[in-house]
Amino acid sequence: MSIRCTAKARRGLVALTVAAGLALGAVGCGDGGEKPNTPASASKDDASKPSAQEGQSDQPLAELRGQDGLLLQITSADRDSGGFVTVNGDLKNDGAKSVVVPPQMSGDETEIVKHGPSLGGATLVDSKGKKRYYVLRDTEGRPLTTTSLGTIEAGRSLPVFMQFPAPPANTTEVSFQLPTFSSATIQISG
Repeated sequence: MSIRCTAKARRGLVALTVAAGLALGAVGCGDGGEKPNTPASASKDDASKPSAQEGQSDQPLAELRGQDGLLLQITSADRDSGGFVTVNGDLKNDGAKSVVVPPQMSGDETEIVKHGPSLGGATLVDSKGKKRYYVLRDTEGRPLTTTSLGTIEAGRSLPVFMQFPAPPANTTEVSFQLPTFSSATIQISG
C-alpha cells in the first residue's frame, strides 16, 4: 500500500471517529424536553435505582475568572473509551458590557490560530504524571473545541467544549488552564 493511500485511509478513519463521537454527543445531550410517563403518586420506596443524574448538584466542577467579566464554568470532564477526555462548560459574560473573546484563548500555535477564535489554548496538566495535555486537532489542523467565538453580550452565556487525550486511567484529578483565565483543579469522571 502506498504512503498516499495509507494517509488517505488514516484521515478517513479519524474523520469517521470524530463524526461518530460528535453524533453520540449530540444524541446524549438532552431528553428532547419530554417528561417521563410516571404517575404523580409514584412511591419513593420504589425498588428502582436512581438515575445517574439524580443526586448531582447543579454546581459546576470549577469556575474560572477571565478578563473583562468573562467566566468559564466547567460542568463536566468525562473520560470515554476512545482515549479522550471531553470538558464541557459555559462561557459567560458576567460584566455590564459586551466583551470580545480574547484572541489569547486560541493559544499561540500557528495551526490552531489560522482556524479562527477558539478555546484551542486550553490544557490539562497532570502534576503527578508530570504531563501537559493539549486540545486535540482533526486532520485539517482544526482544534476539537468550540470555535468561531466572537462577541458575548452582557449577561449571556454559550455552551463550550474541549477534547483532550486522556491521561492514564488512575489519574482522576488535573489542573485545567486557559489563557487569560485563572486555573482550577477538576475531577475527571468515567
